[in-house]
Amino acid sequence: MSVLTVRAKLKEEHVADAEAAVKRMFAAIERERLEGIRYASVKLEDGVTFLGLLEVEDGVENPLPGLPEAQELYDRLPGWYAEPPDVGPGTLVGSYRLFSNAVTAR
Repeated sequence: MSVLTVRAKLKEEHVADAEAAVKRMFAAIERERLEGIRYASVKLEDGVTFLGLLEVEDGVENPLPGLPEAQELYDRLPGWYAEPPDVGPGTLVGSYRLFSNAVTAR
């Protein structure tokens, strides 16, 4: 199983905008009940670094590019970065309910 990982440090003045956009995206994911993905976004303790973890099931085409709220977030992110993000594949070594029963914070 492969998991896309994104670690991004944002400019402090854009953190609230990014959080709001992420929440809109996750609300849209839930509204559309997208299948075949597991996705989490976490703001780290420094308050400006975010970690995203995305798993797309084998044989499933990533549905996120077709979601307007996701596209809006992805289009705006480059202007919010304080430095280039670290993006790449990861291999799941272990997980306890992280990707199966996660509920979006409201």
